Amino acid sequence: MARISPLVVLPVGLFAGLAVLFYWGMSRKDPEALPSMFIGKPAGAVELTPLGDLKPFTEGDLKDGKVKIVNFWASWCAPCRAEHPNLKALAAEGVTIYGVNYKDRPDDALAFLAELGSPYALTGADPTGRMGIDWGTYGVPESFVIDGQGRVVMRYAGPITEPTVASDIRPALAKAAGQGVAAP
Repeated sequence: MARISPLVVLPVGLFAGLAVLFYWGMSRKDPEALPSMFIGKPAGAVELTPLGDLKPFTEGDLKDGKVKIVNFWASWCAPCRAEHPNLKALAAEGVTIYGVNYKDRPDDALAFLAELGSPYALTGADPTGRMGIDWGTYGVPESFVIDGQGRVVMRYAGPITEPTVASDIRPALAKAAGQGVAAP
């Protein structure tokens, strides 16, 4: 009987192990779901600078008794451009959306909004990323559904798409509205 060399078995075994690991990682139920320590707690500090002539929101705006979305975005972010029509559609339905322009050049951010239109009721700039750190963001785009008391109901990492509006955003808005605050 021929003997199989360990030098043949080892690469095949390593490949099989890596294949199983990759399959497991890619078959997780929701790879976009990232935990947030703020769910059910007050949102992070609001530290915004004005973006051109646009008015930034404040912590007081987050506690105005109404449900809202806070969206972190940037002009250099391709997924932000892809989600923009969905944000505009939500805003057209009456959903209040506050924008945080993240680590962007003001002229580029303002050109982005001039080109695509603004879904934001209020928006400001986070040029250093400090607010993003305080909110626990991983990058852009990233959105938070906030109840009327300024508590985080949901965090969504990645671009908001039509399917995620139905599966994630609307249920979170309804949940926030059901917590004794006025719906958008």
